[in-house]
Amino acid sequence: MSDDGIPEDIKRFIHGHIDSVAKLEALLLLRNQPEQAWDPERLARRLYVSASETGQILNDLAASALCVPVAAQSRQYHYQPTTAELRNLVERLADLYSRRLIPVTNLIHQRASGKSSAQQFADAFKLRKEKDS
Repeated sequence: MSDDGIPEDIKRFIHGHIDSVAKLEALLLLRNQPEQAWDPERLARRLYVSASETGQILNDLAASALCVPVAAQSRQYHYQPTTAELRNLVERLADLYSRRLIPVTNLIHQRASGKSSAQQFADAFKLRKEKDS
């Protein structure tokens, strides 16, 4: 475990599957209501993002083997990780997120920006040359 309190396997899972806080929130919502069928519109209303974004999130979660369509050619999905290992990782991530919200969200934002925390901090001090008029 690193100094941010996030185990390495959870970090790998986030880096491999979670590129936004909205995607994490969607995953946890599906996990908390596994019998519920979620379509992009219903999920969008719960997460306060667009239906097009939640449609992509559902497709991404399905591609990551974390949810499945309710029926063939359906836009509705429900939580169903394809392996016990994935289910366990999501359970542990949900617990960690409830206790270490800031470090987890920082890791997600870091992944999205492609820069480490140290690099982001260093970038804040870069001097920029003024433009000539």
